[in-house]
Amino acid sequence: MLFTDRTDAGHRLAEALRHLAGEDPLVLGLPRGGVPVAYQVALALGAPLDVIVVRKLGVPYHRELGFGAIGEGGVRVISDDIVRRGRIRQADLQAVERAEETELVRQARRFRAGRQRLSLKGRTAVLVDDGIATGSTAAAACEVVRAQGAARVVLAVPVAPPDAAAWLRTQADEVVCLSTPASFSAVGEWYQDFSQTPDEEVIALLTEAAARPVSDRSAPVHGSGITEAVEVDACGVRLAGDLTLPEGAEAVVMFAHGSGSSRHSPRNRMVAGVLNRAGLGTLLFDLLTPPEEADRANVFDIETLAGRLADATRWLHGRVALPIGYFGASTGAAAALRAAAAADIDIGAVVSRGGRPDLAGPHLADVRAPTLLIVGGADALVLDLNRQAMEELRCENQLEVVPHATHLFEEPGALDAVADLAQDWFTRHLAPQAE
Repeated sequence: MLFTDRTDAGHRLAEALRHLAGEDPLVLGLPRGGVPVAYQVALALGAPLDVIVVRKLGVPYHRELGFGAIGEGGVRVISDDIVRRGRIRQADLQAVERAEETELVRQARRFRAGRQRLSLKGRTAVLVDDGIATGSTAAAACEVVRAQGAARVVLAVPVAPPDAAAWLRTQADEVVCLSTPASFSAVGEWYQDFSQTPDEEVIALLTEAAARPVSDRSAPVHGSGITEAVEVDACGVRLAGDLTLPEGAEAVVMFAHGSGSSRHSPRNRMVAGVLNRAGLGTLLFDLLTPPEEADRANVFDIETLAGRLADATRWLHGRVALPIGYFGASTGAAAALRAAAAADIDIGAVVSRGGRPDLAGPHLADVRAPTLLIVGGADALVLDLNRQAMEELRCENQLEVVPHATHLFEEPGALDAVADLAQDWFTRHLAPQAE
């Protein structure tokens, strides 16, 4: 996934964080580059914005190795193990801490321009940066905000290497990362414009956010319309979901997540945001309950997943009088096709992203909805399975191959291509323009 600039990254990240809107979050940008991203997130969530100033304490003879971190309010997080193993003298420890504290105070005063630090006590802290390299500073920030009283810590970044993202999930309560490319070498390579963020820009954004009246802190992520948390009744099971209906929506797309993913999937939320901006509603919901997700076998129980999706479709039909489409990913695509094959389910269009249509078995021939299969060019096995599925489908169908993309579409521009293809397909089949 390639970002135009930090503003673009902030818009996309906000799409993946909209489930936090009801938690009264406080958004914190890591200076300097994280603040422009955090500004867009705070604006979209209707949340206050502050800066999180953290100074890592580096071992004197090996500055990259941190033995702790300090934050505002006298917060001090020290790794006694590293201090002991590194044989750091108390005098050296104190010297490093004094120097970093001086810089911390200077930065905080400059960025806030005299404003007080916003209290985190009992709140959900959303830490935002423009990307992760090693993750050490982000991890330190997680510890600092927790020590400052945050009840829950969410770390949100546009891009990070897979190993750093995995490690940071042990440091935060939730990590939202839009892309974890295997070929990661530097944050800047995933931005078209990664120019330096000056102090003046940080100060201006924080000042503007602080001056925004409370009444203006309510803009929904997708503009005017409805965005609400819902409980979907599917086969007697209550499933958590997020329903977005832009003003004047002409159709709704239901997302069927696969391979253990949830409604919080950054990839699906990014696609949902593109559909919302095109005037299409979306329903992202979990096909499995948290206890069910713990059993990996449930992810491949296509009959159960399809049954719940079909029942959820009936629930949605009773709530909105609009055409409905399915967007399925991986095993979720098989569930979507199986549900679309049901005689009593009226589905206007189906889009599969990196899907496993073969798992829908003989029911493929019963699918009536126009179906678009999107597969990465480098996802050889799944591409072959989709080509075989085309031979089984009797409805209007089309295969689109995104060049060089792998199964998760994490390459620059790959997920954007998926979103554009899905938007075109759903717009054409669910909400055709009047002649």
